[in-house]
Parts: sequence; structure tokens; C-alpha cells
Amino acid sequence: MNKFLATTAAVALLVGGTAGAQADTVNLYSWTNYTPPELLKKFEAETGTTVVLDVYDSNETLLAKLQAGATGYDVVVPSDYMVGTMIQADLLEPFDAKTLDGFSNVDEKFTDPWFDPGRQYSIPYMWGTTGFTYDSARVPGGKLEESWKSFFEPPEELRGQIAALNDEVELWNAAAYFTGIDVCSEDSKDAQKILAVLENQKPFLAMYQSDGAIERMTAGEVIMHHQWNGSAHRTKMNKPSVIYVYPKEGITMWQDNFVVPKGAPNKEGARKFLAWMMKPENIAQASNFTGYNNGIKGSTEFMEPALANDPAVVAPPEYADRLKPARECGEKTRELRNRVFTRLKK
Repeated sequence: MNKFLATTAAVALLVGGTAGAQADTVNLYSWTNYTPPELLKKFEAETGTTVVLDVYDSNETLLAKLQAGATGYDVVVPSDYMVGTMIQADLLEPFDAKTLDGFSNVDEKFTDPWFDPGRQYSIPYMWGTTGFTYDSARVPGGKLEESWKSFFEPPEELRGQIAALNDEVELWNAAAYFTGIDVCSEDSKDAQKILAVLENQKPFLAMYQSDGAIERMTAGEVIMHHQWNGSAHRTKMNKPSVIYVYPKEGITMWQDNFVVPKGAPNKEGARKFLAWMMKPENIAQASNFTGYNNGIKGSTEFMEPALANDPAVVAPPEYADRLKPARECGEKTRELRNRVFTRLKK
């Protein structure tokens, strides 16, 4: 699910030297702007292991790269449904997270997820929701309806001033919630309805883009942005007039995870990194950077108060029934979803 500020979707950050020059290196492949450089430097200082970071902008980009035979990565960061997909495709190394030091710190809500029962292949990283933000200072009347209608059928004044995520799952889900269609529908007629919603929205869009949402909203390049809640929190820190919306029709609640891809060259280094990331003070530093909550007990005491006080990060109780856990749909749904997205991007 991407989530962040960047100037490109494929850049590399090297912390502590070159990969070839290090005897103990962990190669991390993660979402853009999702890992604080200072945290990686702290890991190197405490363990003597270097981290080389490469980035992507969607789960599908990650999957395609691994399916194409990319090797050399030790840790990658897929979302919940994608973990299940990668397990089925035999793309991950089992390591039984319960055997790692620090697993006792994992919150009980995250120890036995539907996509990886018993945590044989993963540990939790960040979790959050996918809604949309708008600048209340620039919309008619200063407030929009808490509905996907505001995003898909916006006021005329917002024509050309909206950005959508370049993410087929998030777009499909949002349109499905708006139309009252099951996100895992396998009916081609439902797919046509979803396509119609997305195509009707296109004249209002400036772009489909996952990277750079924080910068784009802060600079006022767009008035509304389909956005992950952590990205919305960081946007609001720069532009207080921004509002994050929990649409009444439903909003996806997702979870990102650390996994070890098949053929990882440094499995022991990967295990060391995963165990280290389950320490509350370390994962809290990641939360402070990303603006997302995490699945580790005891981390809140190390987190910035602004996170806990922002409704974009901690959903208000009255919105509890709007949260829809992410789901892994069947092959037919995935094919329909991909066809809709391919047609949409033509």
C-alpha cells in the first residue's frame, strides 16, 4: 500500500558504505520514504551490520520484481494480502517469527494474522487505513461529506485538482465501497460498475501517483489526495487545514509486514534485523517517522504525542464500524481488478 514522499519511485539509499565492501550487509527493499535513515544508522552502530535500502511504490511492483527473478534482497515489506499471495507463490522463506528474540513484544492482535497463521513467514511493521485528504481552506464551504462521493463525484471547483493513488487494489476497493459492491466480487458486471465509477472520475484527476503525496498536498499542487493515513498525518503537520476522511461507506484497514524473500543471501542478517525491529524503542522511531501505528507492545511510550492525538492515526471510536480489514481475493477477482486498472490507465 505506498505511502510516501519521494522524487522517484526507484532510488537507493546506502547506509554505511557500499554493499560490496561490507562483510555483513542486509539488503532491504521497502516502500518509498517508509524507513527512517537514522534508524538504519542506529542498527548499524549497534550491530555492526550495514543496511542497503532500495524502494518501490506498490505491492504489485514488489511482486512483479520477485516473480521476474530478482535476487539479492534479504528483507522486503509487503502488505497483508500480498504476504498471502507471496506465500502461495513460494516466494518467501519460512523462519517462524516466534523463535526470534523480541517476538514476545508483538501485540496479541498481530500474533496470528489471517494472511500468515502463526507468523511462520512475517513480523508486523506499520498498520493503518486508506482514505483521502482534502484542504479545507480550498473547498466550497470549507467541508466535504464524509463519503467516497466527495472523492469520486467531487464539486466542479476541484476539477483537475485531485490525485489518486497509483494502486489498483486501493482504487478498486474504494470504488467498491462507494458502489456497495463486495471487494472480492467475481461478477464481471460488478467490475464494469467499478470501472464506470473510476472512468467518470478521470476528468477531475490531475494524476495517478502514490509517491510524493505529502509534498504535493503541502505545496498546494492538488486540493484532494487519495492517501494513506500516516501520509495524511505528515501532511497535516505541514498544512493544518488538511482533513483526513473516513468515508461512511467503508475504509480499508491494512497492515504491512517484514518478510524474507526466497534465496535471501543473508538470512541470519535478516533475522537479526527483524528481531531488532521488534524492540519497542526501535519500532517507535519508525512510527514517529512514518506517522503510522505499529504492532509492538510498549512502543507508545517512545512515540510522539502528536501521533496519538491525531484522528488520522488513531481512528475515533465512532468510526469503528467503517474500518474494513484488508482481504485476499480469489484469482478471478484479481484478474478482473487488473483488467479494470489496465483499461483505466490507457
